[in-house]
Amino acid sequence: MKRRIAVLSPVAWRTPPRDYGAWETVAGNVAEGLAARGWDVTLFATGDSITAAKLHAVVPRGYEEDRTVDAKVAEYRHISEVFEHAGEYDLIHSHYDFMPLTYSRLVQTPLLTTIHGFSSPQIMPVYEKYRNSNFVSVSNADRAAGLNYVATVYNGIDTGLYPLQPTGGGELLFLGRIHPDKGTHLAIEVAGMTGRRLLIAGIIQDREYFERLIEPHLDGERISYTGPVIVEQKNSLFARAAALLHLNTIPERFGLVLAEANAAGVPVIAMDLGSCREVIADGRTGFLVDDTDQAAAAVGRLSEIDRTACRRRVMELFSIETMVAGYEKVYAALLAGH
Repeated sequence: MKRRIAVLSPVAWRTPPRDYGAWETVAGNVAEGLAARGWDVTLFATGDSITAAKLHAVVPRGYEEDRTVDAKVAEYRHISEVFEHAGEYDLIHSHYDFMPLTYSRLVQTPLLTTIHGFSSPQIMPVYEKYRNSNFVSVSNADRAAGLNYVATVYNGIDTGLYPLQPTGGGELLFLGRIHPDKGTHLAIEVAGMTGRRLLIAGIIQDREYFERLIEPHLDGERISYTGPVIVEQKNSLFARAAALLHLNTIPERFGLVLAEANAAGVPVIAMDLGSCREVIADGRTGFLVDDTDQAAAAVGRLSEIDRTACRRRVMELFSIETMVAGYEKVYAALLAGH
């Protein structure tokens, strides 16, 4: 008998997202991977989501994509829906932060929560109240003391979406949300120090930061900004990139873009904070640095990186197949107790 799994994705964006939405990306990849391996899996996501699994939706479109949708109304219609159908499933696998935990004691179906990051200290009382629930971390670095972690399962990407770019170009690339946490301004600094052109792509999450520290440097030549990008556009950028700059100012939780870049063979220069040490192999798939001086020096060492080795490591550690195999082990342990 096939075990029935409900995968709960956020409803900020479509699953998979068109251009941005890391949690939706992972939830979608989990559902796709499980379906490919024969699980009876239902994806709870927006109505316009695309999946090989069964789709269950009460929210037509993501609230970040349709501003007529009230975020809280969408969230609680969506989250309550999976728990109202909990009896139809053997396990609920949530990728939706702390909110579903508040329903978990109202149903008999076990809940597994993948914690994609702690957005604020204010949410921690909820995790502490439900500390004995079942949690998975996406990196060993991003864990909170006292929670019942049953495993670390690295996020997996669809490696087929990011073909190897065997040579690349001479430009530096920043790809991600434009926010102080991601260090876009530091990427601009390193570009100036090295005399390299910098390509910036991603959603503007902090408008004031963008207008104050990023926009004044945009000249369309030395520093350019292309906006949010879909997969095809990412690959065009990867083909031009000598390296991805990921000069995060806070500990990284996982960093999907690091794996995506490496899958395409692009070396990554990242701050040695949080999960970067787990996703990037220092000296083999990129360089871990502590400041912009070290980052600039690392640009001069890019010839040391074997692009095929970058992709090979992603295939081994950060593919959908590896991720799903990890979750299958977690599911087996949890379901054995029920």
